[in-house]
Amino acid sequence: MYNRRAIVWFRQDLRVHDNEALIDALKSAREVVPVYVFDNRVFGGKTRFGFPKTDKFRAKFIIESVTALRNELKALGSDLYVRIGEPEQVIFELAHEIKSGWVFCNRERTQEELDVQDNLEKRLWTIGQEIRYSRGKMLYYTADLPFPITHTPDSFTQFRKEVERYVPVREPLPAIEEQFPGLSLTLDFGKIPSLEDFALSDFKPDSRAVLHFRGGEQEALERLRHYLWESREIESYKERKNELMGSNYSSKFSAWLAQGCLSPKMIYHELKRFEADYGANESTYGLFFELLWRDFFRLIGKKYENKIFQKGGIKAEPDPNLKDDFDKLQTWIAGQTGVPFVDANMREISQTGFMSNRGRQNVASFLVNDLKVNWQLGADYFESILIDYDPCSNYGNWNYIARVGTDPKENRYFNILAQAKRYDPDGTYIRLWLPELNRLPREKIHQPDQLSFEEQETFHLKIGNDYPMAIVNTSDWVQ
Repeated sequence: MYNRRAIVWFRQDLRVHDNEALIDALKSAREVVPVYVFDNRVFGGKTRFGFPKTDKFRAKFIIESVTALRNELKALGSDLYVRIGEPEQVIFELAHEIKSGWVFCNRERTQEELDVQDNLEKRLWTIGQEIRYSRGKMLYYTADLPFPITHTPDSFTQFRKEVERYVPVREPLPAIEEQFPGLSLTLDFGKIPSLEDFALSDFKPDSRAVLHFRGGEQEALERLRHYLWESREIESYKERKNELMGSNYSSKFSAWLAQGCLSPKMIYHELKRFEADYGANESTYGLFFELLWRDFFRLIGKKYENKIFQKGGIKAEPDPNLKDDFDKLQTWIAGQTGVPFVDANMREISQTGFMSNRGRQNVASFLVNDLKVNWQLGADYFESILIDYDPCSNYGNWNYIARVGTDPKENRYFNILAQAKRYDPDGTYIRLWLPELNRLPREKIHQPDQLSFEEQETFHLKIGNDYPMAIVNTSDWVQ
């Protein structure tokens, strides 16, 4: 029995559909023990600039996802072994105790995750066991690409041209439906922790949130069904993707993708099935385009490794004008910059853990290009707060804005006033998150710093008291 028992280590692959590691384990072993470890360095630790490594929004989503996975496994006659600790220690001790032969898991790409899996692998070797790696995060298999990872094009456009027309996306692996074989040993599978176990406060979702993100595979699949088949909102993705409010201006798949509750291959093939029934258009292609970006950032993260986290990015060219200014950073985080479009977006993310892609680009540009703050501080805050945080996508996008990444364009500057007037012309989004500005008419809502004393009296708004003075000269944006 020694070589016929396996552990499946769930990481960012919290699903039973299209899960290669799980399928391989069930094919290779008579008994399978599924495991999830809440890494206490991730749940309770700090980022390099001192933010909670995993703040309450993502922590709750992950707890929900792990709970859902346990329920899925129980329905299949199994269970999920859950612990809080360091995975390389917890799993090693379990492997030693149950005399497993292998640990199956999906391979991760970035340094912190690599360190954990490498450490576990070395420990397992000491007891004659090994890790068998699978890949479950990407749309494409690296073996199918027309280049080795180290030769991934630095330009997304070139990457897209080399991949999308010539490399097929494999079919997703089927969901497990057969009952797991019974275990010949007794295990204490453990309790799933609460937010309080990580010194985080429970919360009620903000009523203004674009969506109540609930973790778990079935929630992910329901969102996929809703966005494509039930509402057919996918057909207007291109026209609506830059909106700021509402549940359907974009797919909102990102949180489930980040934790692996939803397979990108599943999205792709459902998209193709939709196109077969209703026709392809620029919107259905637009969603595929975003999945391509996700793969591209992941490959760039593997190619350049830790450079994506460093100030100089993959270009290794840090901008000496960007400073670690924590006072400006905190003003930005608090949504107190005096620039309504920035402040509204920053208050949304602080209250919900989510922000539109349009918002993310604008607040990042403002921090880097207008406040001259080191982009790493902003990326670090996003790492903490985002419900859909993914290392490669987050840092890839910040590299892009800071002009140290893959984008060949030198200027990634956003005119915040022009952006606000274009994407929130009536100030509806601003009023939602900045109720103190409710009385301002549309022609004044984007530049309250320009109000005269008489206008402040008329609108019952005192700049510097009811709403802060702008920390930049907004008239510089007037064209």
